[in-house]
Amino acid sequence: MEWYLKVINSYFEFNGRSRRKEYWMFFLFNSIFSLSAFYLDIIFGTVWGIGYGPIYIGYGLSVMIPQISVSIRRLHDIGKSGWIYLTVLLPIIGPIFLIFLFVREGDSGDNIYGPDPKTEN
Repeated sequence: MEWYLKVINSYFEFNGRSRRKEYWMFFLFNSIFSLSAFYLDIIFGTVWGIGYGPIYIGYGLSVMIPQISVSIRRLHDIGKSGWIYLTVLLPIIGPIFLIFLFVREGDSGDNIYGPDPKTEN
């Protein structure tokens, strides 16, 4: 949970690097909370005609910027530009390519985006 809160607290932080663990722990907790919000909409009967309700949509919008920022910092950790995140817009191949990048080990030592997050603190 501390990794999730770390990402939420660095809401608009697009500079620097994020470890694999930080990204994937945020992904795990974000998935759990998204499913919970979805089921709360179903339980309360607030699902709209589009299949989603206000709780799910509100949660999704509130974590959209942190999701993008941690993804960009994750790309920085492997030495890639944050602009590569735009490949998510390519159907099928874009998200698969990003998953491949997100599971890679980060650069050891400093790179142009900052110090190694494993050796910080």
